[in-house]
Amino acid sequence: MAKGARRAKTPFAGKLDLFFESEISVVPSRKSTLHTLTEVVVRNPFPGIRENYLRTQAAAYFVELIEICTERDHHEPELYSLLRRAFGYLDKNNPNLRAISHFETELARIAGVHDTKRLNADPAFALGSLFGKLPLSRTPLLKTLATETKSKTKEAA
Repeated sequence: MAKGARRAKTPFAGKLDLFFESEISVVPSRKSTLHTLTEVVVRNPFPGIRENYLRTQAAAYFVELIEICTERDHHEPELYSLLRRAFGYLDKNNPNLRAISHFETELARIAGVHDTKRLNADPAFALGSLFGKLPLSRTPLLKTLATETKSKTKEAA
């Protein structure tokens, strides 16, 4: 949260979005967790994520998963890099089951719970066990992707 970021006549209008890569400057508050936003520079808006609902749904799932796995105000460059790569992929491509699995596997590896010796280990299960839950959006996303995969397989046949 940042003081003044949502005002009607803010200079940050159109620069703050969940799927934007931006550089921000914040002056920390001494009294609360409500800091003052002083500057926003959009580096990459990832416009392709907004091209269809499935891309947006996958991007939102990735953000939810990262949020579950990180502490507030915790600097983690490897997680940032993973999310940035995922957004770059979704900016150009529709998601598929393999992309979701890859993201979960990489996140489990970063968290230190991916068992590389057991190839059949489920990284999502490991993350859910470690953090106590997985995003509720995971199940509908996987169902939609599985349905699309079946449809594409039938069309190809």
